[in-house]
Amino acid sequence: MQQIGLLSDTHSYLDDRILHHLGGCDEIWHAGDFGTAAVVEQLQELAPLRGVYGNIDGRDVRLTQPLVQDFEVAGLRVLMTHIGGYPGHYSPAARPLVQQVRPGLFISGHSHILKVMPDPRLGLLHLNPGAAGRHGFHKVRTLLKFQVAGGKVQQLQVVELGPRTGE
Repeated sequence: MQQIGLLSDTHSYLDDRILHHLGGCDEIWHAGDFGTAAVVEQLQELAPLRGVYGNIDGRDVRLTQPLVQDFEVAGLRVLMTHIGGYPGHYSPAARPLVQQVRPGLFISGHSHILKVMPDPRLGLLHLNPGAAGRHGFHKVRTLLKFQVAGGKVQQLQVVELGPRTGE
């Protein structure tokens, strides 16, 4: 069993609330728009990091984070990219990837909208953790925590980190 912390769209912002909720995770997954390499480094100090670069990430982040991650954890095939859409509305770049890879879990960020949706047609679960940073139109900063065991996501929790504009 693996305890996972999933976040996205930090846009160069990490605070004590984020760090507190990610403490104790076996792995941290970041679905893009880190903002700076400093965010990558801070997260790597907490736990092993799997991430993808997002549309705002510069060369410093793109040197260490790929556009797409395709990996397996505790029997679950995971596909992650920043701009991916969601079931029924996958982005043009993500649609063929999802259909080819056939993951059990598809993760994307970018929209700043928290989504937990099954895709019964492709037999997968889609997660978008919303946005943990302060940049964007979202009103509440969010991340997700869950366990992966036996090829399944279990004990999924939405963590609200507070309002986007203030503490």
